[in-house]
Amino acid sequence: MRHVLRSGLLALGLMIGSVTSASAQLSIGIGLPGVSIGINLPVYPQLVPVPGYPVYYAPQVNSNYFFYDGMYWVYQSDNWYASSWYNGPWGLVGPEVVPLYVLRVPVRYYRRPPPYFHGWKADSPPRWDEHWGNEWKQRRGDWDHWDRRSAPPRAPLPTYQRQYSGNRYPPVEQQPTLQGQKYKYQPHDPVVQQHYQTQRTHGASANSQHGGPNPQRPDQAQQGAPRYEQQPAQSMGQNRESQGKGSVSQSGHGHGMGGDKGGQQGGENKK
Repeated sequence: MRHVLRSGLLALGLMIGSVTSASAQLSIGIGLPGVSIGINLPVYPQLVPVPGYPVYYAPQVNSNYFFYDGMYWVYQSDNWYASSWYNGPWGLVGPEVVPLYVLRVPVRYYRRPPPYFHGWKADSPPRWDEHWGNEWKQRRGDWDHWDRRSAPPRAPLPTYQRQYSGNRYPPVEQQPTLQGQKYKYQPHDPVVQQHYQTQRTHGASANSQHGGPNPQRPDQAQQGAPRYEQQPAQSMGQNRESQGKGSVSQSGHGHGMGGDKGGQQGGENKK
């Protein structure tokens, strides 16, 4: 009897260990899309290159809104979010896996910087090592030291998404299909590569469950959805206390980088 009980406990321990290992693997990367962060862009935003970086920013969007390696990145309420489509839905990204080139963008290109950015140099990246602490710093190493000559080229902008605004904005299960058909760029960042694969799998699963693409947009992307509503973001790798809520919308005035607006057209022509 004792032998049977001991064998049973050993098997249970192995099962728990396997589940824990799987959970740990899932926590590395970008959460499945579905988090509402209050973004409701009526049209595809203007994206301008950040000089010297393989990143774009959106000067007319009242948010910390970037584009890098085929994905959109938003820093809001002390969390990073990413999406393959300009208006989400968004996946929560743990700070330990945010791409380094996104973290290196200088403070001046944050259109809605949080209060703790105050006093930091405008032409330097935010002091993420101070903000997220020693454990984060140990995992990211010399994140702010890099050879600018080794920076990859900017990814081409997915401007095909301009035709999908308002009621034409696709539901989450249809987004991977459209992207695969109209945007041939392949990401080089491991985190983005993982997200692309997860998104395609998730989209294919959603399509099979619904019997094909659903012409209706998901709740979190509906036109006219509450702009100030934000769901609690349970972390995929990080759970931080929200420091505030904000609406993201198109404003009529751009700030900074005025002479670089032509770079958007240059990025569009890259293949």
